[in-house]
Amino acid sequence: MKDISNIREDYKRGSLEEDEIPASPFTLFEEWFLDAESADIKDFNAMTLATADNNGQPNARIVLLKNVSEGGFTFFTNYSSKKGEELLENDKACLVFFWSKLERQIRIRGTVKKVSQQESEEYYQKRPVGSRLGAWASEQSKAIPNREYLEKRVEEYTEKYGETPPLPEFWGGYRLIPHEIEFWQGRSSRLHDRILYTSDNNKAWKTSRLSP
Repeated sequence: MKDISNIREDYKRGSLEEDEIPASPFTLFEEWFLDAESADIKDFNAMTLATADNNGQPNARIVLLKNVSEGGFTFFTNYSSKKGEELLENDKACLVFFWSKLERQIRIRGTVKKVSQQESEEYYQKRPVGSRLGAWASEQSKAIPNREYLEKRVEEYTEKYGETPPLPEFWGGYRLIPHEIEFWQGRSSRLHDRILYTSDNNKAWKTSRLSP
């Protein structure tokens, strides 16, 4: 492998100042999220979800943000997946957005809870029929013998449900309820701006600047 130790980028696109930020981190998140959309970033709603099992072994993967409100950040998945098993053992998790084009990162730490069945149902019915059938066919995170096995299961559920597959009982949404949200703006010479919002028991958010 070639030497990669000299790969670096000097960030100069923007800054993040205490006297310019809103009181609520959700307001600033919305501003940055819309900036990412306007910048035509592919999959701008993609985020890293980090979990850990009850032995403290961490795990991470990319999932898609599907809703955000003052209540938290929502994504959907198979409850029987590896991430679902880990969240059952340990409901603490972290989300990370990184938009290199904007030289920005957001890190969100909190507790994860399942959304209501009604909310899962409403989102599930908005999905393309292929994705709905895929939710039935995929035994997510489980070992399978080959690709043909998966395709056969899709055929079986297509024959069973046609164009109207119901919501599987093992599939639905999670919401991460944050107690910390950190906004990172890249700056020159690695002297980045880091503003941390913290909340205790749903009280008013407090902000602090972190050293880069």
